[in-house]
Amino acid sequence: MLGVLGRIWGGPLLYRGDGVEVRERYGVRTLHLNSDTVQSAMRVARPDDLELSYTRSMMAFLLFAPPPSSAVLVGLGGGSLAKFIFRTMPETRLKVLEIKPEVVEVAHTYFDLPSPCARLSSMLGDGARLISEGVESTGLMLVDAYDGHSLAASLATESFFRSARAALSPRGVLAMNLWSSDRAFDRNLQKIERAFENRCLCLPAERPGNVIVFAFAALPQRLRWAELRDHAAGLQERFGLEFPRFVEGLRKMNEFDSAGLRLRGMETRA
Repeated sequence: MLGVLGRIWGGPLLYRGDGVEVRERYGVRTLHLNSDTVQSAMRVARPDDLELSYTRSMMAFLLFAPPPSSAVLVGLGGGSLAKFIFRTMPETRLKVLEIKPEVVEVAHTYFDLPSPCARLSSMLGDGARLISEGVESTGLMLVDAYDGHSLAASLATESFFRSARAALSPRGVLAMNLWSSDRAFDRNLQKIERAFENRCLCLPAERPGNVIVFAFAALPQRLRWAELRDHAAGLQERFGLEFPRFVEGLRKMNEFDSAGLRLRGMETRA
């Protein structure tokens, strides 16, 4: 939940609790956890939109996999991803894992998170522990669990990434938000790569700082540029997000050739 719009956003205080603040300025409501850094943002006039570029980038998993029947979100924040998935992916049942009850209450009260229903539920507790104890197989796991300073320690371990892979369906995807200026960025990326046998891609968000790591339970079938661009055009029409830009952004941190992306140690499929 780390948006590097960071400390330039603030505004009048709407709520202050135990390390949780909500502020609003210029029609944008922001969530802060134990710091001035923006964890989540909502444009009040368009509460279901993805205001921060890194949250939009997390949806780039759709370039490689269809909307799943079930998904798990680790780290709720203001509920931006939960709301977007709830509104745009009616075929998906989403379970949210959040450690702070207050964050869940604030998301409902100040960020228009829908009430629990068959398609949207939440569970309180440490996401790493809950996943290690076993969740039903899921096609998508989204991990967005920074506080104002660092990634939650329990989500930066070899055992968590192994548990995450075990929780995915045979063609499931993990999408995880990392902060490139975090001194542990390289170590965390290497842990993900080991757990997923190098089936990983990185997408830097439009606003520098956040990097989304996609890790795949199996080699993605769609890695060629022509296929990705064609698919991106359809996704942009359906979801209203900049999928063609995501495709071009995948050139920045990944191996590729003129035909398409190449996952380390594996051949790009025809």
